[in-house]
Amino acid sequence: MYDNILVPMALDHGVSGTTLKVAATLMSPGGQITALHVHEPPHSSVNAYLDAETVREGYDRVRQALAEKTAGHSDVTAKIVKGRSYRAIVEYAQQHGMDCIVVGSHKPGLSDFLLGSTAARVVRHAPCAVHVCRPA
Repeated sequence: MYDNILVPMALDHGVSGTTLKVAATLMSPGGQITALHVHEPPHSSVNAYLDAETVREGYDRVRQALAEKTAGHSDVTAKIVKGRSYRAIVEYAQQHGMDCIVVGSHKPGLSDFLLGSTAARVVRHAPCAVHVCRPA
């Protein structure tokens, strides 16, 4: 059982419901679950073509989607950080004393073997236990 569980959430994947359920099962009585979405800012070359309003609207859509995904879970705190996915997840876990990360993963494709998936990178660099969930 874990006291502080981090659940990274890619909002465009359908595995978040599963990872939140797994986290709730692994949580100690009185424990905490943090649902974390990493909002990756546009690359500098793309950023040159976006105005501040467009960037803000995108961030607001992310915040709304995260709120919707966590709405039915009263024991979950939703957080958004800006950065690059695996790095931001690992840093958040270190800075907030997480003792478990429950991350979703898809079946690896060719690009994952060459570059590595976010879940694989989190497993390699996490400062705590990591549970990887794959959709059935």
